Amino acid sequence: MKKPYEEVGVVNTKEVFKKAMAGGYAVPAYNFNNMEQLQAIIFGCVESKSPVILQVSKGAREYANQTLLRYMAMGAVKMAREMGSNIPITLHLDHGDSFDLCKSCIELGFSSVMIDGSHLPYEENVKVTKQVVDYAHQFDASVEGELGRLAGIEEHVVAEKSSYTDPNEVQDFVKRTGVDSLAISIGTSHGAYKFKPKPGETFPPLRFDILHEVEKKLPGFPIVLHGASSVLPKYVAMINQYGGKLEGAMGVPEEQLREAAKSAVCKVNIDTDGRMVVTAIIRKCLMESPKEFDPRKYLGPARKELVEVIKQKNANVLGSSNRY
Repeated sequence: MKKPYEEVGVVNTKEVFKKAMAGGYAVPAYNFNNMEQLQAIIFGCVESKSPVILQVSKGAREYANQTLLRYMAMGAVKMAREMGSNIPITLHLDHGDSFDLCKSCIELGFSSVMIDGSHLPYEENVKVTKQVVDYAHQFDASVEGELGRLAGIEEHVVAEKSSYTDPNEVQDFVKRTGVDSLAISIGTSHGAYKFKPKPGETFPPLRFDILHEVEKKLPGFPIVLHGASSVLPKYVAMINQYGGKLEGAMGVPEEQLREAAKSAVCKVNIDTDGRMVVTAIIRKCLMESPKEFDPRKYLGPARKELVEVIKQKNANVLGSSNRY
């Protein structure tokens, strides 16, 4: 059967995850909303010789136009190849909330989709996830499911409280749905305010006990972490210095992500950090040059900064550098 994603030039996650698990590292999954973010992701991953998952949320798809996104991804792959790189590139739907949305993305050339039924009762989650899997696998597209719910806000995904993944459910869920990877909840959360600390408090440890129990239940199975931005203090401070208001913003410490990346976690989602880097540099440029009105003069420096942050994360947090 025809595989729409082959026309885009992207790959599914099967072999990429297999190699990551064997090598003890995680594949970065970076969200993008515009051309400059996409360029930075490709430049950063090509330069660090890292595989990459290009993530598009429902909101980004609506913002950028689904047809344009397809050709942006196609252009990104061609750009990487013209740079002499053969890194694997996946185009992934992040937090798909319906079968119809997942189906549409697969038809447009996405090589991987996430169906997020974590807010549904367990049996309904199983039902909708299996429906997506049955359709996606006809076209060799990968499917990510989710058990447990992350707190926080990320576009249309909103939850006041997290609910940790129950390790006793994972075997049944994977068997009945046929998913290719599983997002779990172990204490990460969406957005820039992942934890509201009291004076002197630090980010609470991730629930590695849950992760290790899931690993025992699903040996060798790809696990995904959402809400894994570190909300880098440097860029929080820069945003606030140049007119922003992000008091109390806090993310997941990089040392905890490093530990997770050495386990069965072979995909780590990073969205907020990319947004914050771009916002910080744009604010700085416009405050320092208030007469500037050429978007290239502030989007260009933002793109350059994001490339460096991506390279640092690939090398020092996820361990994905120099793998291809």
